[in-house]
Amino acid sequence: MSIKEGKTEMETDVALIMDIKAGNKKALGKLVERHKKLAYRLALGLVGNKDDAHDISQEAFLRVYRSSKTYDAGQPFLPWFYTIISNLCRTWLKRRSRRENKMVDVDDASFLLVDTANPESVMVKKETIACLQRALTELGFEDREIITLQHFRGMSYDEIATVLSIPRGTVMSRLYYARKKLARLMGKHDG
Repeated sequence: MSIKEGKTEMETDVALIMDIKAGNKKALGKLVERHKKLAYRLALGLVGNKDDAHDISQEAFLRVYRSSKTYDAGQPFLPWFYTIISNLCRTWLKRRSRRENKMVDVDDASFLLVDTANPESVMVKKETIACLQRALTELGFEDREIITLQHFRGMSYDEIATVLSIPRGTVMSRLYYARKKLARLMGKHDG
């Protein structure tokens, strides 16, 4: 599902949260079905590891359930939900930074590989992906977040502004500087 929500989809999410608030556990199942792919993809883009992204997305839905009482029905669901996912990812990355292994799974970026019969082309793309992933691990969370939302999740500036609750101009500025940092880091890892 796209991050763009129509009025009826947004109303449905809010209605599901209100049902969850009232103790309807089936409503949580419906909400999970609607947003599980989005939650996983967002977490994967931020932490770069399939297993951890799966765990984080599951934990995000548990947090939705536990926090449903504090949800403001006047606000859209997705920015609230994204904040939950983002905070979980930040915590996970802080814990990971204390451990040695900071690399992300190369296979997680396999969507960047185009089917080709040329093995040399595949090898070059894999090396580029590995370089990109090393560079992404060195970016600060906000830079990685904005790059992920725009380039790997395909969100528009307006969608990112909505999800992050920041002005569109701030999105553009953050993206500009994050891309510059990423390019510098890619050059460092490439050479």
